[in-house]
Amino acid sequence: MTTPLPELQQIANPKRAHLMGAGLLGMGVLHFVAPKPFDTIIPEELPGSARVYTYASGVAELGVGALLLAPKTRRVGALAAVALFIGVLPGNVNMVRLWFKDPDKTLAMRLGAIARLPLQIPMITEALKIYRSTRPR
Repeated sequence: MTTPLPELQQIANPKRAHLMGAGLLGMGVLHFVAPKPFDTIIPEELPGSARVYTYASGVAELGVGALLLAPKTRRVGALAAVALFIGVLPGNVNMVRLWFKDPDKTLAMRLGAIARLPLQIPMITEALKIYRSTRPR
C-alpha cells in the first residue's frame, strides 16, 4: 500500500480547512457581537458608515468559513479566503496608522498591530495550500 503524496494528504485530512473555517466563523460572529473594535479600524476615507463595512466583512468571514468547512465548496472557499485576506489588509494597515497616533495605545499594542501585517502572508499561503490540495468537484 502506498501513501499519498504530501501535497495530496489534505484531501484525506481536512484539518487545515476546518481550522481556518472555524477561525473565520469565530471572527465573523465577533463582527456582530462586538462590532465597535472593528468599526474603529475602517478607513475614514471609505464612503458610508463604518458599521456597514464591519457587518459586511463579518458576513464575508462567515460565508468563507462555511465554504471551507463543507467538502463540496472547500476549493472555492479557499480562493475566497485568499481574496478575503487581501481585502482586509487595508483595514489592518489603517489600524497601524491610527494606533501610532493614539496616545492611549501602548508600545506593545502598536508593535502588535505592526506584527499582524506580515501574518497575512501565511494566512494567504495556507488558503492557497488548501485550494491546491482539494480536488476539483
